[in-house]
Amino acid sequence: MAKITVQNTEITLVRINDEDYLCLTDMLKAKDGDFFITDWLRNRNTLEYIGIWEKVYNPNFNYGEFATIKSQSGLNSFKISVKEFVAKTNAISLQAKAGRYGGTYAHKDIAFEFAMWISPEFKIYIVKEFQRLKEIEQAKIGWSAKRELAKINYRIHTDAITQNLIPPEISDKQKSFIYADEADILNVAMFGLTAKEWRDANPNLKGNIRDYATINQLICLSNLENLKCGFYQ
Repeated sequence: MAKITVQNTEITLVRINDEDYLCLTDMLKAKDGDFFITDWLRNRNTLEYIGIWEKVYNPNFNYGEFATIKSQSGLNSFKISVKEFVAKTNAISLQAKAGRYGGTYAHKDIAFEFAMWISPEFKIYIVKEFQRLKEIEQAKIGWSAKRELAKINYRIHTDAITQNLIPPEISDKQKSFIYADEADILNVAMFGLTAKEWRDANPNLKGNIRDYATINQLICLSNLENLKCGFYQ
């Protein structure tokens, strides 16, 4: 679960079936005056948009029930809740959740259209904040992937050094010097400087030189380490 703040309104995001859903109940707090989600859902334009979306993304959508619901839109007596709509049509674009984080949620595509009902300005800002959140998440995923790749590469390299270069009788401190020297051979080949030289040049950065390498650099480094392991044999 994540949250974004749009024009002083905090909006909850959840992942459902690996897709992003935004809380319409939270978004509704930004609307002036009395307005309900059922008012939006009973609108014919809303139903047409949801129907097209479901046709594209949901092979199990019940078009028969949807057609019946849609035919009633525009009548003064017509009103339907999200829970009832989902139950009748097997829709996946909307979700009514209970519990601690309960409320009405909509797939991001639908939620952005709902934002337009609040105001055009609100829609622009919610799209902007959502994109900002996704950029942060992707950056974290990329950093984590690089970190894990660096760990795997380092383990392969150190195992080969242990088996082929380090005499059993030397101390742990002496072993660490050998590991560092062997790693720096590759650091210089790949980055043009040793780990210590990088730390001295970047005192304000956390981690090590490989944490800030690109995926392409780490792949090249992995190939170099595999080649180097072969040379130890």
